[in-house]
Amino acid sequence: MTPLTQTNPHFFTGNYAPLTEEHDLAALDIEGTLPPGLSGSLYRVGPSPQYAPRDDHYHWFSGDGMVHAFHIDAGKVSYRNRWARTPKWQLEHDAGRALFGTFGNPATSDPLAQGRNGGTANTSMLWHGERLFALEESHQPFELDAHTLASKGHQSFGDRIDSRCTAHPKQDPESGELHFFAYSPDGPCSPTMLYGAMDRHCKVTQRRTFTAPYASMAHDFMLTRGHVLFPVTPLTLSMERAMRGKPLLAWDASLRTHVGVMQRDSNANAAPALRWFDTDACHVFHVMNAWDEGDTIVAYVMQSDTAPGLPDAEGRPGEPGAMAARLCRWTFDTGSADNTFRREYLDDLAAEFPRIDERSTGRRNRYGFYTCHATPRLRDDSESVLYDSLARFDFDTGERTLHTLPEGDVVSEPVFVPRTPDAAEGDGWLLAVAWRARQQRSDLLVFDATDLAAGAVAVARLPHRVPFGFHGTWRPNVRANAQQRP
Repeated sequence: MTPLTQTNPHFFTGNYAPLTEEHDLAALDIEGTLPPGLSGSLYRVGPSPQYAPRDDHYHWFSGDGMVHAFHIDAGKVSYRNRWARTPKWQLEHDAGRALFGTFGNPATSDPLAQGRNGGTANTSMLWHGERLFALEESHQPFELDAHTLASKGHQSFGDRIDSRCTAHPKQDPESGELHFFAYSPDGPCSPTMLYGAMDRHCKVTQRRTFTAPYASMAHDFMLTRGHVLFPVTPLTLSMERAMRGKPLLAWDASLRTHVGVMQRDSNANAAPALRWFDTDACHVFHVMNAWDEGDTIVAYVMQSDTAPGLPDAEGRPGEPGAMAARLCRWTFDTGSADNTFRREYLDDLAAEFPRIDERSTGRRNRYGFYTCHATPRLRDDSESVLYDSLARFDFDTGERTLHTLPEGDVVSEPVFVPRTPDAAEGDGWLLAVAWRARQQRSDLLVFDATDLAAGAVAVARLPHRVPFGFHGTWRPNVRANAQQRP
């Protein structure tokens, strides 16, 4: 492997550095007792680049995806990790060096990469239609075997997803439909967007395109029973800017933030009718949930003043305090002629990676879970995504409960697992991976989601580290589900 010594060394030190080995561990050491009913697999994914990048503007977001699987059953945990062997990974593996510039920047890519698939499959995991996918929003979903993690390749679903797809699809808990979107489906930096849906068997049933106010990296979106909402923030994309040696992806504070609202029951064969709401420039990477209340749509999001970790159009770093996201409520009045929307912060802690009990997707949720810093302090940009605490927020009472790790440790996004299929909302388990800074390795943590402050009920210890990553998903064992049903 080429030494990782580029001009942005922060993303190659500590637990940002890539993991270069693939492991198969039959049984991890367990501290505490795993819940008897917890049976299934937790999948997590994040960047683990094979080779040192080619350009000075390398960003963590563009590393090769590595999937980590924790298989849990009968009080035991096994572990396996594999690179997603994407066409990019294979092309560079054969060449023995990096070929693609950051975010596929043509100005810094090798001629061998011209016109080739640069997907990384490094952002999120999806279990849908009894199939496992690693997602990254600039390319098609990448399928893997749920048990071996063997790569099966990018999937087009009958040529209905032919360019790119969000890393944050939303599954309707009643219909089982999966709703998805994409930005710039007509080519890099185009101001178009795509919306679609597939049934519970992965058959695409809707696919519609529309034009956004400008080309933006739209990372997440919102789904309610009656609407789909598309945030477009000033995190802009510009090929012309990139060819001048400036960042392809950059914050433009002169623009406003827009949200397109579309009715779900509109004619799927007609051009979508969107109403665009707007507000002063602000940014959202991740949505917790959204729902309808009569003529009002309410959403919980993680909002910051500018995009965390990304520069302005001249390549200058942003202000760290402005990059800190916090839990915020957005309210849209579809019955009013006013096209602005209301924003109200609900928490004072810098936070990210929100999750819910996904049986409440698109419906009003009482509980939300997220990573955060234990105190409301400003952090420098390099630390802004390294959170030391997990939070449980009760939206009925406004009460926030925390569990904070020892100093220097970092916790991943939590993934919620219901205690039983018919358990009350929020009654279940939270699974997260912790980086143990002093020991230079990682643990899988299992919490009772109703008593987060009590600490982990079980800890599965890895002998190595899991590099900092992004998102995960849970795949329940069919046998466990059958046993839990009355």
